Amino acid sequence: MVEQQLLEMGQRLATLREIKGFTQEEIAKDLNMSLEEYALYEDGKKDFSFSFMYNVATILEIDVFNLLSGTTPKLTDCAVVRRGHEFFVKKEGVYDYKHLAYTFKGKKGEPFFVMVMPGEEDKDFHSHKGQEFNFLLSGKMQFMIGDLSYELNKGDSVYFNSEIPHGIKVLGDKPVKFLAIVMK
Repeated sequence: MVEQQLLEMGQRLATLREIKGFTQEEIAKDLNMSLEEYALYEDGKKDFSFSFMYNVATILEIDVFNLLSGTTPKLTDCAVVRRGHEFFVKKEGVYDYKHLAYTFKGKKGEPFFVMVMPGEEDKDFHSHKGQEFNFLLSGKMQFMIGDLSYELNKGDSVYFNSEIPHGIKVLGDKPVKFLAIVMK
């Protein structure tokens, strides 16, 4: 399932890039990565981090949801997402995302429920334009940003400049669950 999802997202990315009139070289340059690395995403051979998806969506001037799902939902001025009806993205061995407002039009932020299992942390730091707010719902994690590191427990929050490379590490043997709001 995850491999198929990566292939579909890569195909969508290639199609949207072509529709918008960008070359692979232009997108790779804008993302500050090699053409070879970018091509792996379009080929469905490299898993998409949220930062990558967010940055590409910004360049292409599309909603992250369009890149994730390949559909354009009926957009509304009020988005109610019932439990069990979130848009779910399973990341291979890293984060599980549930988009919590995918039908809201004109979003200035992208709210997600995120779960990370112990031992499945992403080893790379990520960055994207804007700001981010994370509220820890359960578990314990180490939050790293730039040269700083903080231990966060249930009920703790962090608000940060998401252009600074950042990442997390699960502490203990329980999954970490948090609310992440990414703002443009």
